[in-house]
Amino acid sequence: MTGRRPELPDGSHVAGRQNLRLLVQLRWIAVLGQVLAIVVAVDGFSLALPLFDMALVVVLLIIYNCFSQLRLKWHLPVSQIELFLALLVDVMALTAQLYLSGGATNPFIFLYLLQVALAAVLLRRRTTWLMAGATSAAFAGLVLTRHHGYTLPLDLGGGLDSPFVLGMLVCFALNAALLAAFITRITHNVRTRDARLAALRQRASEEEHIVHMGLLASGAAHELGTPLATLDVILGDWAHAPAVTADPELRQDVRDMQAQVQRCKTILSGILMSAGEVRGEALTRTTVITFLDGLVTQWRQAHPAARLRYSRRIDTDAVVIADQGLRQMVFNVLNNALEASPTLQRLTAALDNGQLTLEVRDQGPGFVQDVLHSLGRPYRSTKGQPGRGLGLFLSHQVARSLSGTLSASNLPEGGACVTIRFPLSALTPEDADEPAE
Repeated sequence: MTGRRPELPDGSHVAGRQNLRLLVQLRWIAVLGQVLAIVVAVDGFSLALPLFDMALVVVLLIIYNCFSQLRLKWHLPVSQIELFLALLVDVMALTAQLYLSGGATNPFIFLYLLQVALAAVLLRRRTTWLMAGATSAAFAGLVLTRHHGYTLPLDLGGGLDSPFVLGMLVCFALNAALLAAFITRITHNVRTRDARLAALRQRASEEEHIVHMGLLASGAAHELGTPLATLDVILGDWAHAPAVTADPELRQDVRDMQAQVQRCKTILSGILMSAGEVRGEALTRTTVITFLDGLVTQWRQAHPAARLRYSRRIDTDAVVIADQGLRQMVFNVLNNALEASPTLQRLTAALDNGQLTLEVRDQGPGFVQDVLHSLGRPYRSTKGQPGRGLGLFLSHQVARSLSGTLSASNLPEGGACVTIRFPLSALTPEDADEPAE
């Protein structure tokens, strides 16, 4: 295969970048909230706050957030240490603003709990406890250290006219809203990461299964090569024996046996070629139309009693590589259709916007729901024989290796339909401008 295979993104990499992006969004909300809180405190409650120092903290937080947003454009993994440092910067900025606006008497001191909650979701246990320790130390520092010469009046009986009560209400509403919004999104990121990791584990397990099957097939092909070669020599001797040449019926039987032995040898050569053990000096170049027409011809010759109707809707031909895996995949699907519907099979090939679609239909009983739901998993078959059900599994793996898909469905009028779809570029050689053989 000469096309490029897509690499699945690592689940933890994607989740880490998304979580850092959420922290950047949350920091912009924090910047806006600090500005609004300062404006309300100064204009609404006439509080004498150190505006220059508090504005300097806001500016530094904006600069850091711009750097974090630029960092998201670098396609590098986001580590736990980086997330911890980002949360620590937020804690330091919050501590500075609290120090400048009342210290421990500021009701917004409970925003420390938001940082601890975010750390509990984003970080591992050890770094979460570090964040809890950092926020506790900051709280204790505000209590024990003399703040910036300003103390917020603790008027608890003034209702909403009290800056402290109003600040506590706003702080609670902020904590509740941000926890509900952002932790829900962070949890979704974690679940997405877990789903990606589970898919990668499943794919690794399937590929390991395929490797074992390939080794078994390769070993069986090597072992069968010797007896087939012996049979070929014996049949060649029989073909020249006087008793055989004198009997036309016996001579025809020997020719049929020689043809079948030769067919077995061809099949074994294809298995070894697919396993990568027998390769010519160069991969076979052809065109998509020649490849598909030859594929159908080979299958019809192997199944002379089949009634395959072949339809090709390809207007523009293109140079491709004659891929053995694709040939075997189509053969597997056609063989299943022949078993399910000996009277009629249909193969339709279409090329649209660079996507090659192969559709195989039959008039059989169709798939049971369990097989449809577990399509692409090995040993899922309704034929009731051990070891069956590998054809669709292997075909599914070949389609995925071509950056494509294999899907199956039951037709409303009866029968089943298997659709193979993949980009033609997966079969296109790098020097596609050269003529095909």
